[in-house]
Amino acid sequence: MSNTPPTSPNGKDRSKKGLPGPARWYWFYILLLALILLPYLFGKGLGAKQLNWQEFEQSILPKHAVERIVVVNGQTAQVYIKPSFVNDPYFREVLKPRFGSGIRPGPHYELAIGTIDLFERKMADAQRNTADKEKIPITYETTRNWGIAIFEWILPLVIMLVLWRFLLGRMGTGDIGGGSSIFNFGKSTATLHEKEDKSTVTFDDVAGLEEAKTEVKEVVDFLKDPARYTRLGAKIPKGVIIVGPPGTGKTLLVKAVAGEAQVPFFSISGSEFVEMFVGVGASRVRDLFRRAKEKAPCIVFIDEIDAVGRSRGRNAFYTGANDERESTLNQLLTEMDGFSTNSGVIVLAATNRADMLDPALLRPGRFDRHIYLELPSQLERKAIFKVHMRPLVMAGDVDVDFLAAQTPGFSGADIANICNEAALIAARRKKDKIERVDFMDAIDRIIAGLERKSKILSPTEKTIIAYHEAGHAVTSWYLPHVDPLSKVSIIPRGKALGAAWYLPEERQLRTELELTEKLSATLGGRAAEQLVFGEVTSGALDDLEKVTKEAYKMVAYLGFNEKIGQVSFYDSTGTYESSLQKAYSEATGRLIDEEVRKLVDKAYQAALELLTEHRPQLEALAQFLLKKEVVYQEDLVGLLGKRPVAEAQVIEGPQSH
Repeated sequence: MSNTPPTSPNGKDRSKKGLPGPARWYWFYILLLALILLPYLFGKGLGAKQLNWQEFEQSILPKHAVERIVVVNGQTAQVYIKPSFVNDPYFREVLKPRFGSGIRPGPHYELAIGTIDLFERKMADAQRNTADKEKIPITYETTRNWGIAIFEWILPLVIMLVLWRFLLGRMGTGDIGGGSSIFNFGKSTATLHEKEDKSTVTFDDVAGLEEAKTEVKEVVDFLKDPARYTRLGAKIPKGVIIVGPPGTGKTLLVKAVAGEAQVPFFSISGSEFVEMFVGVGASRVRDLFRRAKEKAPCIVFIDEIDAVGRSRGRNAFYTGANDERESTLNQLLTEMDGFSTNSGVIVLAATNRADMLDPALLRPGRFDRHIYLELPSQLERKAIFKVHMRPLVMAGDVDVDFLAAQTPGFSGADIANICNEAALIAARRKKDKIERVDFMDAIDRIIAGLERKSKILSPTEKTIIAYHEAGHAVTSWYLPHVDPLSKVSIIPRGKALGAAWYLPEERQLRTELELTEKLSATLGGRAAEQLVFGEVTSGALDDLEKVTKEAYKMVAYLGFNEKIGQVSFYDSTGTYESSLQKAYSEATGRLIDEEVRKLVDKAYQAALELLTEHRPQLEALAQFLLKKEVVYQEDLVGLLGKRPVAEAQVIEGPQSH
């Protein structure tokens, strides 16, 4: 049996104070209610028998035993019996003794009279033949039971107070900075993680982010051993902001910091600062840093900081900025680097919208370090696969290098999803271990969607799809600068009726020729339809969308057009993204549209000519697809021959003189 003392929800020991606070209050309410009810219970003549008029007229009046009657408050008639009738057996049976012996002095009976006039008429009729001196005297009293009056006045108030306290308890936890009680609107909602409940994620669980881990490890080391840095005059960074696409591991990296750091860790989302009430956001910022200073040295993590840190005054109408968000941002700027120092408080922040942030927030002194995360390379994907494969039961045929090569452009979150999906597929197939084919099916499931076996296609539609996908395959196979083709399928997946899988080379630079050949390969499906059937279908919608975006990027952004020249209308700051105005004139816009059409038409004609030249290979591949539905790379080599190798392009560097 455990001897651990009881604790409150916030972890505090309650054994030293006896009963917890709520229980003490409940006993107080019960005692108060009992004190209020005492006058009501004992002030109304306990022991008086309640009679109706018929019983009183037929049983009491004929015996002439009534000494007097007192009418109280015009509602109740209290009947007192003569002392001589105390020993009468009838009355001893009817009257109740007080505490087991003797008879109460009265009143002995009570009557509900209705109204005084009615009661007087009934008494007059009942004593019509009685002498005046023997008639029962009737007196009238007006009394007020102060206990009942106080009870009637206090009871509603007590009920309201108890109900109010109950509602407040349900709305908020009552802890400092916690809960959503109406009295805690201005309190920070940040979650505090200390040694007892810190994150279980460590730096060993973070793979593929070696440079970023080095940056944040230094912050953790500074907190653990500050003398190592301060002896050289170094100062601890005030803030570190982590920027990267979704799924690249920003929050995971911060969880590792929380798990490794031996200091208190506050975590909060940027949206939690923004409320419908004016001034709440700024108040929560102040309360957060006040709590952080009390726990210093500590770390404060603000996730999705773009919710509160958007640039002030720029396109406020379109970006949704308002005075409340700006006042919250101003308070955050002041707390991070103002007149008041936050010694020992390090702020970590994460966002995938760094272009939206205010420049004053990003400057050194607030966020001294900017860590940019990119999609992992092949080696990094291999390390990420190993991390997520630790808890899985793997078969011997799973090659991590092969999986890393098959997933170019995948983020860490995508790889985690692949591993989980592979485990689910293997369990669905009632396997004891996860095999390579399960991972391949999981990759196909993530890329193209769920296989739709129930999708019924007519023979004509299936033939068009086969030639469409064969057109993509043939054009990409004979264009040497297009990414290598891995697999072609005409099995419907997701929204696609067919798909071609490529393995893009992980290169940072692309030439104009490479991008132009990519356009031709993308249009190869529609060109095959035109060549074989003499007309095109709506199946190329996704291809046309990709081609249009890529062509505009080449013409307007990358400077790959002679008429537009060496200019770029790309806006890295996002100034024109939500604005009605363009970065160029209408004449330039028309010229861009014309050049894009020329570029797309040229790429389409190149695809059409290439397919015309290799028409036998197109027919052979389409028929093979109709028969097998899936074609792999080794089958493509047998059907199309060896793929031509692109000539190496040598870019000369600057010459020394």
